[in-house]
Amino acid sequence: MTATNQVSHGSQRLLSIDVLRGVTVAFMILVNNNGRDDLAYRALNHSPWNGFTPTDLVFPTFLFIMGISLVLSLSGKLDRGATRASIFLHALRRFALLIFWGLVVNGFPYFHLSTLRIYGVLQRFAVCYILGVLLLSVTRKVSVMAGLTIAILIGYWVLLRWVPVPGHGLPVRDFPLLDHDINLTAWIDRQVFPGRLFEGTRDPEGLLSDLPSFASVVLGMIAAFWLRSIRSPQAKVLGFLFAAIVLLAGGLIWDVSFPINKRLWTSSYVLFAGGWSLLGLGASYYLFDIRKVSARWITPALVLGMNAISAYVLSELLSSGIAAIRISPVDSLQQRIYFTLFHPVVNPAFGSLIYSICFVFVCWIPMYVLYRKKVFLKL
Repeated sequence: MTATNQVSHGSQRLLSIDVLRGVTVAFMILVNNNGRDDLAYRALNHSPWNGFTPTDLVFPTFLFIMGISLVLSLSGKLDRGATRASIFLHALRRFALLIFWGLVVNGFPYFHLSTLRIYGVLQRFAVCYILGVLLLSVTRKVSVMAGLTIAILIGYWVLLRWVPVPGHGLPVRDFPLLDHDINLTAWIDRQVFPGRLFEGTRDPEGLLSDLPSFASVVLGMIAAFWLRSIRSPQAKVLGFLFAAIVLLAGGLIWDVSFPINKRLWTSSYVLFAGGWSLLGLGASYYLFDIRKVSARWITPALVLGMNAISAYVLSELLSSGIAAIRISPVDSLQQRIYFTLFHPVVNPAFGSLIYSICFVFVCWIPMYVLYRKKVFLKL
């Protein structure tokens, strides 16, 4: 983990990206830390399988923003004369750090190495990040990136729809398409890391689904090149709106035959979530880079947006830590806090929401200290 003390919010930096990243991370922390998942509002839990809730849009939006940031950052370095070799070495170091912290988050505080989960959110960030750097080192042509995205989405559909699952047969003919356990993605993960999967027989951040996850990143890259174009700001916003409508419609149409499914990161899900990400980007760009909304309204989001990964890691370690502290054989510190202070508030679901908001605020405080000191940690 390294720190940088230099950051500019001048003309070369888009506030909209930092604000959108901060809002996304805040929502990610919020939905990951309900007082009780079974008591929380449905919108603040992931969809059990097919379908979606607002919570399911958080992860792909973060990957979408990663794609934007990669283009803006690496293009600037290349324009200033940095070599591709130096950029790739830096990327490898960051890839390793993300993997390391992902394993720390998975294992904390007990670190049972025999069953330690290898996949994870930060691990997916790492894979998508290094793939993004490799793609940008090869090409910066939007047409190539668009073609790659289409190829990934169609290819992933072919794999899950038409490739037989060993020992089970062909999807649709021999078992339902996107069966919970009998699908190619889950089967591969059971072969690669048996006994180390988040949901036992499958993992929502599994190996094969890294491919469509990377497509979410590439959508962000394409959006970034649109942002860097010489078009007027208003034309850019309209372009985002049009593209968002196309992706949302495409995702909903494809959902009929290839359901929207966050846990398998289906192709329809990539399109649908990408549409919402574009709407968020367009709105943020319009408000903060065109209309120049007052800084005092965006500072809370910037605090998290400028130290996004650090805020996420802190939230995961804090969550695991208070859940591991036992107040009684059947009661953890986390549950004691929730049931004592928040459960009685109005109703259990509302109390769970207030707990989540307070948890975000607790994580926000150290990030605010770093922000005031202009220290921005880079994992």
